[in-house]
Amino acid sequence: MFSPRFTYTNKLVSNIGTIRESIGTLRERRFPTPVFVQLEKDARALSAFSSTRIEGNPLPLTDVKKILKSRPEHIKNSEREVLNYNNALVHLNEIIQSKKPLSLTNEFICRIQKMVTDGLLVEFSNGVYRRQPVFVNDPLLQKTVYWPPDHTDVLPFMNDLIAYINTQETQIDYLILAGIFHQQFVIIHPFLDGNGRTTRLITKALLAKMGLDTFQLFSFENYYNANITKYFQKVGMKGNYYDVYKTWDFTGWLEYFTDGILDELQRVTALLPQATSLEDRLEPHHNAILDLLRDKGVIKDSDYAQVTNRSRASRILDFQKLGKLGMIQRNGKGRGTYYVLR
Repeated sequence: MFSPRFTYTNKLVSNIGTIRESIGTLRERRFPTPVFVQLEKDARALSAFSSTRIEGNPLPLTDVKKILKSRPEHIKNSEREVLNYNNALVHLNEIIQSKKPLSLTNEFICRIQKMVTDGLLVEFSNGVYRRQPVFVNDPLLQKTVYWPPDHTDVLPFMNDLIAYINTQETQIDYLILAGIFHQQFVIIHPFLDGNGRTTRLITKALLAKMGLDTFQLFSFENYYNANITKYFQKVGMKGNYYDVYKTWDFTGWLEYFTDGILDELQRVTALLPQATSLEDRLEPHHNAILDLLRDKGVIKDSDYAQVTNRSRASRILDFQKLGKLGMIQRNGKGRGTYYVLR
């Protein structure tokens, strides 16, 4: 039975307290739809860039943003990795926003890994736990540094981990549980490929499920990407699993894990004053459009013309600006064009 060893050190307790305080501050903030939409897009791009770069993807952030925007049909593996990660983020966010219970199961974990590795692995390795041994190599030392558990132990070890997380939700702080899941998953190394990306995605979902509901704005992968060597040193185990696991202690990793969450919360909080300045750039005539939409639900240019003396060309520009900000959506063509709130 899985029973992880860790200690509530002063640093860990302090980090947890500060994280809760930061989350409370974010929950009290209210910002306009375009601000939220833009922050969400930026966070997803940053997550896709950082998490794939940790695994060796060479694409810079500017290219990642272009790929997520244009979604080209003919793509290289490096581009597919980014799109796959973004698709998984969108999928998880839809589950969280739907308020449906997020159930941590083997099936759920395999589904996320399949999304991450779609088109990158042969079919028998995609969405299934490994059926052969794997080794973790250090690219700098050019030698094997870790031998994970035998493939025959993967399923029982994953069952134990899932049972521990699901049964301890009301007993142990959710930050601790999410951190333990993250590292133990890496230690088990249940898949042939995609382990790192999969555990980072599911850790984000667990944090959202357990209370860190800034999921759309959050990219703790960015913290790991800032010092990849340190991340691997903290999250990984060295040696043979069966020689080390009995003395393994999660405390050092949990301190680092909560450091990363705190760092990311501080980054998001620092962005808000600058981002919310978008609201100040809305003119009274823009708010008139929004008021009409809130009242009627659907409007045309002719409706807007009745409450403003602006020219037709200016009215078109007003609709376009609100559309670019993500506040309204244009439907139809020509005289049949109408607008709704997003």
